Amino acid sequence: MEERLQKILARAGFGSRRACEELIRQERVAVNGEIARLGQKADPRRDRITVDGRQIPADRPYTYVALHKPRGVLSDEGDGSGRLQTVRELVPLPGRLFPVGRLDLRSEGLILLTDDGELAHRLTHPRYEHEKEYHVYVSGHPSDETLKKWRGGVFLDGRRTAPADVSVLRRERDRTWLRVILREGRKRQIRRVAAMLGHPVHRLVRVRIGPVRLGDLRPGQWRRLTRRELAQLKKAKKRAT
Repeated sequence: MEERLQKILARAGFGSRRACEELIRQERVAVNGEIARLGQKADPRRDRITVDGRQIPADRPYTYVALHKPRGVLSDEGDGSGRLQTVRELVPLPGRLFPVGRLDLRSEGLILLTDDGELAHRLTHPRYEHEKEYHVYVSGHPSDETLKKWRGGVFLDGRRTAPADVSVLRRERDRTWLRVILREGRKRQIRRVAAMLGHPVHRLVRVRIGPVRLGDLRPGQWRRLTRRELAQLKKAKKRAT
């Protein structure tokens, strides 16, 4: 059965669909010896598909890992200088594992790594219902009115954020732990919204992605996803457009 090339490549571990589309644009992908074009379809069982002249591997088992990213560790591949550790270096497994659901340098908590590009697409595409839960330590004590504004959405870069679930976990002398659940993931969204509302973030920990929880993993520790977690991730439905 024919499928779009970017979907085949993502399933073979060459990154997200978007990354695989870029490989095609760069003319690094060929089908039966001919340079591929974006939008082209192929049958991986019948056609010879290559990337940089090497044939893509046949179907194989994928790797799915949950990691507790510590503060100060990069979620991406870094700048090549080796000055900062990356999440990939914390997981001593072979293969081309890439992170799903990145966290900024100062943030910590749950991050997933896999070589399954198709699942990565489902986890990052906003049309799929995958909640992300965070515990956020902020300055001051946000009022009920402030929390109501956050829940309803605020304007970032000229566009309102999607509704969020925000609740108080614990109040301390001059700071507060909040639980924030998002269904979208704009860059540094929680930090920016909290600062805009007058409560800068001191600590941010992601504790859940969909059905996968951080649990008792300590910073730097990792584990493989369970079959149940994987099945729940894969059965997520698209929201109506």
